[in-house]
Amino acid sequence: MKPATLAPQVSYFDYIVVGGGTAGCSLAATLSERAHVLLLERGGAPYGNKDIEDIVGFGSNLDDESPSASAQPFVSEDGVVNARARVLGGGSAVNAGFYTRASPAYAGRVGWDGALVNESYAWVEKKVAFKPPMLEFQSAFRDGLVEVGIKPYNGFTYDHMYGTKIGGTIFDANGKRHTAADLLEYAIPNRTTVYLFATVHKILFRRQGKYAEKPKAHGVIFRDSKGEKHRAYLKPGSKNEIIISAGAIGSPQLLMLSGIGPEAHLKELEIRVLVDQPMVGQGMADNPMNAVMIPSPVPVEVSLIQAVGITEFDSYIEAASSTSFANAIIHSLPTDAQTSQPTSTSNNKLRQEHARKAYQLLDTSGNATFYASLILEKTMGPISSGHLHLKTKNPEDNPSVTFNYFKEEADLTRCIKGMETIIKVIESKSFSKFRDPTVAVQDLLTTMVNLPLNQRPRESNDTEFSDLRQYCKDTVMTIWHYHGGCQVGRVVDKEYKVFNVTGLRVIDGSTFYYSPGTNPQATVMMLGRYMGQRILKDRDATPPGAE
Repeated sequence: MKPATLAPQVSYFDYIVVGGGTAGCSLAATLSERAHVLLLERGGAPYGNKDIEDIVGFGSNLDDESPSASAQPFVSEDGVVNARARVLGGGSAVNAGFYTRASPAYAGRVGWDGALVNESYAWVEKKVAFKPPMLEFQSAFRDGLVEVGIKPYNGFTYDHMYGTKIGGTIFDANGKRHTAADLLEYAIPNRTTVYLFATVHKILFRRQGKYAEKPKAHGVIFRDSKGEKHRAYLKPGSKNEIIISAGAIGSPQLLMLSGIGPEAHLKELEIRVLVDQPMVGQGMADNPMNAVMIPSPVPVEVSLIQAVGITEFDSYIEAASSTSFANAIIHSLPTDAQTSQPTSTSNNKLRQEHARKAYQLLDTSGNATFYASLILEKTMGPISSGHLHLKTKNPEDNPSVTFNYFKEEADLTRCIKGMETIIKVIESKSFSKFRDPTVAVQDLLTTMVNLPLNQRPRESNDTEFSDLRQYCKDTVMTIWHYHGGCQVGRVVDKEYKVFNVTGLRVIDGSTFYYSPGTNPQATVMMLGRYMGQRILKDRDATPPGAE
């Protein structure tokens, strides 16, 4: 790894991978087996950062708004606070660490080769996946899921299957995080170049011949941390390619900045249109998360997601204990909610009091004597989707993103059923040790309703919990599993090649229609390895002299 300030003004490679995230790292490592690869990452390294490496640091990254922070905050047009990774390793460097595969049915629907998928998962798991310790709290939560009927109990497995299971984690036995960046240990050193703080501004294209119908990607322009411009080009060769792995926000954004997108929108920003492609930025989806914070009368060990209930109605029930996961939510609250000052959007004193008490309950910087846990649900899919548009021509700026949470009734129905299940788990005998019996579940829900969890307008001014339908809408948050924008069949083909150009692919979560499994990171890391192998196989099949 080197800072991009050390990059030459011009360089040449067989493959240029834009984005060193969950897909980009495994992809670059694989391609280096038989080619020279450049990996460009707009953020820094995860190594030596305690907030990234230590399990107790989770949430702190989401609170850092400095330009060099490992997560870049944004607020969707829906008013939900969110974040996008900006660090080598991508989302695996800032997430809650749950590791689980997609179901075989998912792989079949998208047309992946099952044997190669399993081989690729195993390749990833040798470096980054571990069995969680399952201490007292997570065990109580697991038993609560089984008690309320989320069966069968499937034990520890990476596989996705209905019932209750213990999944993997990217935190090892010492609580140290292992990210997708660790997959670069597989890379061939003398064939791999990694530049950090390298922000790609544009993909460069040229016509292959006087009468060529499709422009060919042949280079990129990127800037280092000092703003100096660099150019990286593909070496001559028909099989050499540029691959965008910049994530569900960054990949459609970069395509548009390079002239591939809706013609009218690009012209508004005075971007030269290379290909009128109206589907770039469409199909943006974010899995809704709804949660309940639960005060505990006894200390709770620090744990992130370990056990999960995969329901027949397609809502995933998970839990985190102590302040680690809950702090990630609290860190996303407006500062005035944390300090108990009145907000500009509400003068309701009761709401402010609920917000203040909830913050004190979970605040790790003060002398809070309470302990708490969080039980949450993720809505599968989702079916609801939206779109992405550019705000500026600066790749450092967040684009405008709309996810349309619960636009489709099926998503809302799943949320309601999931919340009903969470309430049963809270009230279960198995979980009773970690629930204060003097606090009614309705009071817990009322507290959540009154927390300013997002910036979207509430449909109801009620300060008391009324019904789960309204609860889902008023307390919706992100679980950071957004996807779409460059979907297969719309923007790229089944080999992830961008339509109407050559030499360019998109390989990351932006190509998904649905979030795979209970957490997509394992599948995105797998996809980088999977497609890297397919690309190299095609490269090896090139007849001698064909290039």
